[in-house]
Amino acid sequence: MSAPRRSVLALAVLSMLTEEPMHAYRMQQLIKERRKDDVVNVSQRNSVYQTIQRLVRDGLVAVASTERAERRPERTTYRITDAGRVTLADWLRAMLSTPAAEYPELPAALSFLPNLSPADAVEALTLRMTRQAERLAALDREIAEVARFLPRLFVIEAEYQRQVVDAELRYVRGLVDDLRAERISWPFRDGVPGGFEPAD
Repeated sequence: MSAPRRSVLALAVLSMLTEEPMHAYRMQQLIKERRKDDVVNVSQRNSVYQTIQRLVRDGLVAVASTERAERRPERTTYRITDAGRVTLADWLRAMLSTPAAEYPELPAALSFLPNLSPADAVEALTLRMTRQAERLAALDREIAEVARFLPRLFVIEAEYQRQVVDAELRYVRGLVDDLRAERISWPFRDGVPGGFEPAD
């Protein structure tokens, strides 16, 4: 039997179930209430159900109970198994210790930047700066709010996100400055900025 497939959503489901048995909708709501949806994508409830079913097949989660209220669909409550607890700890150690190959959109877009004109690139990156500045302010508010009633341990992912957003914002500001000052040369195609010239 192959090893269970690790994912951020599967990690979140196992973590939720260490607290108590619960049904899929409750897990999704808790992740949102605790603002973990910044790091765990639970926008599609179906993906939560699919992840749970996969964890059940892998023996990491089991059905705790099934009940059907009048005029309501059947609701299944799940619990974590002993194997699930071991796997959760293994996944956490691996995710903390070993950088993963991730493919965020910004580096990909930067690698193909010459397909825009310099003016278009500056406009798009300036808009990104505005949005990231707003995100930074929101994270500052969240960190300050949580710090009023919970230990720092429960906000460290927001601290990390803040550092990442701040670093990106500083980089993009510098990049925009360089583009505006024409310190970055731009390839031309047919006399128009926005594409590489074919090699000879």
